[in-house]
Amino acid sequence: MLVGGMYYLDIFSFASPEQVKEFVLSYGIWAPLIFIILFTFVPLTLFPDAILAIAGGLIFGFGMGSVYIMIGALCGATLSFYIARFYGSWLREKLQGEKFLNIDEQVKENGFLIVFLLRLIPLVPFDIISYSAGFSSIKYKDFILATCVGIIPGVLVYANIGAQSLAFGSNSFYLSLALLLGLIILSMLFKKRVQKRLNK
Repeated sequence: MLVGGMYYLDIFSFASPEQVKEFVLSYGIWAPLIFIILFTFVPLTLFPDAILAIAGGLIFGFGMGSVYIMIGALCGATLSFYIARFYGSWLREKLQGEKFLNIDEQVKENGFLIVFLLRLIPLVPFDIISYSAGFSSIKYKDFILATCVGIIPGVLVYANIGAQSLAFGSNSFYLSLALLLGLIILSMLFKKRVQKRLNK
């Protein structure tokens, strides 16, 4: 039913942050709530979270955009985690084409650190990490705390890109792109460290 609702909202027509902005702002004073709801349930569709995150900065500005992105991301991560935890076998069958991470053995040693490092890697899909954690034995407390801390750099960078997108060509716009590039480079370094831990 929830997935049907996302199709009813025609979320797959949101090809750009500008289209998300137009849709969200059409709800007037309810725009922040609608944005958070979209971010919460979008994992059910595996729609790219980056588009919504950039849209958050575009719609609400850097400050409040970061807040709403964080709230929505944590709600979405929680939903994905518990869906995987309670409907693991069924979900794996439905999403056979998706490459989930096998982290069950690694999280037994230090679940917080594994999820934290994965969250620092924007190249790894946000929702895939959440579902993979739900399939594992990690405690929800460790998962959500690691998620909360680990996504801060990405949230700030994406919100800043959205906020500066209207100033295309300005120094602040190019600075936001440079920060994103820096985050990607750092994430590649972290990815090697995570892969070593996952291969142990």
